[in-house]
Amino acid sequence: MNQKRQQLLSEILWFVPAVARLIGVRRIALLGSMTTEKKDPKDIDFLVFVDDEVSLGPLAKIGRKVKGHAQNIGRGADIFLANPTGHYIGRTCGWIQCGPGIRRSCRALNCGRRHYLNDDLKAVTLSDETVRSSVELWPVVERRTGLPDDLEKVLEQLQVGSRS
Repeated sequence: MNQKRQQLLSEILWFVPAVARLIGVRRIALLGSMTTEKKDPKDIDFLVFVDDEVSLGPLAKIGRKVKGHAQNIGRGADIFLANPTGHYIGRTCGWIQCGPGIRRSCRALNCGRRHYLNDDLKAVTLSDETVRSSVELWPVVERRTGLPDDLEKVLEQLQVGSRS
């Protein structure tokens, strides 16, 4: 299997425990090409379900780290966000400082209304079906048929790690 795919899969093992500790995080899932047999994916896509009023700053900071790790191997990463009912609300903001008027290039529709929420829904949106079809990583590791063997191995490690 492709070395860069393996490196992206390894991001799951530190990202999930780090995000699971954050207040207001309800679920963590994986979606996109990493859930398929695609040998050379361009990125890794996480989906994090968060409470409506929770601060997104700590999650955005972890998101910047995973994006940096992915960029170091010529790949990308996205941290998509959904509310507790499973409706897509946007992505984490990639800027260290987030707020209205700080960046002219901010594509958020409501920049600063909720700090570190990039609600660029005109550029990117996930359907409710896409959200529902994501593979849950936490609080329960979802095992389903048809997942790639390399992802199954990571899910096994994640499951064992969550028991300790």
